Amino acid sequence: MIGVFGSLASYNKLKGSNDDDWVDRLNHIYTVVLLAIFAVFVSTGTYVGDPIQCWCPAQFTGSYVAYTKWICWVSNTYYLPMEKPIPVEIPTREDRELTYYQWVPVILLFMALLFKMPCVFWRIFSSGSGVNLEKVVDLTVASQLGSPEKREETIRHIAIYLDRWLETHREYRYNMYVRMRQRLSRVCCFFCGKREGTYLTGFYLVIKALFVANVISQFFLLNGFMGGFYSVYGFEVIHGLMNNYNWKESYRFPRVTLCDFEIRQLQNIQRYTVQCVLPINLFNEKIFIFIWFWFAFVAAITTGNFLFWLWRVLFKRNRNQYVKKYLKVMDQIHTTEDKKICQKFADQYLRDDGLFVLRLVRKNSNEMLLGDLIRELWKIFCAKPLVRKNSEDYDESQA
Repeated sequence: MIGVFGSLASYNKLKGSNDDDWVDRLNHIYTVVLLAIFAVFVSTGTYVGDPIQCWCPAQFTGSYVAYTKWICWVSNTYYLPMEKPIPVEIPTREDRELTYYQWVPVILLFMALLFKMPCVFWRIFSSGSGVNLEKVVDLTVASQLGSPEKREETIRHIAIYLDRWLETHREYRYNMYVRMRQRLSRVCCFFCGKREGTYLTGFYLVIKALFVANVISQFFLLNGFMGGFYSVYGFEVIHGLMNNYNWKESYRFPRVTLCDFEIRQLQNIQRYTVQCVLPINLFNEKIFIFIWFWFAFVAAITTGNFLFWLWRVLFKRNRNQYVKKYLKVMDQIHTTEDKKICQKFADQYLRDDGLFVLRLVRKNSNEMLLGDLIRELWKIFCAKPLVRKNSEDYDESQA
């Protein structure tokens, strides 16, 4: 909580790290902050003030009134419209109990934790790729503020660093097992490995899938927490607004409820039914309406973003087109031979992970910086005839 609200003092901290895209930050930063704010707001009314007030019998004194309020708070109340009589059967009353209002702050913080967990996994395991994504992006972005000479030098150093990373994580031997693994990684990047050049890309798609699964599962979580109505709650609200929705009386988040409790006096047990008011439900209703629509928005954006990344990675021709576009802008492709080398540059030198790093640079900086970085990597690649020759020999062996 301290870390979340401490980040509000700095936009750069709230913006997050530069090793993901804005849709990821929509999930693990902005949604987490939003849920944490709601949790603190509800906690203030729940645990600091008087969360419940009850209409007690006339014979109740001050201590009896205090006992009634707290016993009705810690035990569950139930809702019945004023026009309906109170059922005589106790099980019928228990079936109508509201079981969520005491735990709203806890469930909101738990939901915030679930939204943060995919990002935690990404930060922990992405470092296993051998490249510091955040540092690469930060240095690239910072280079645009310096002099042209300093900027060119920084981009060149980043390109050398990426070249060493790409060359380090290559297969140094070829056997049947290695060839089978490489074929699988070409078919689907989920067969990820550092030496196949699919570790970062495959793991990032897994994290994207976790974000999608998380936001969709939140509806089922709240559906069970609220008693089975939350998954369609937003449609109920829309329908109600179209038919003059009554904000003063909500059977989903009732303000006026009933409470049953028993008092033991020697061997006599007396059962009382009192009417209570839950002021906190006035805010709970608005909060969970907003959360439903916010989650629906985040789910749509996250799912679309995941499918877009999946399409971008699975169709291999996207790699060559992506690189060729920037090389043409930088006036690096002139002949048919250059186009063939560009194909090898994308497929055999950069591969999926190299393209993934470049895409992150683009999403967190601009096309001008990315173009300069691709140009420097292209120069390094073209200065390596042995690398290109080995790749040609490898293609012939595969054929």
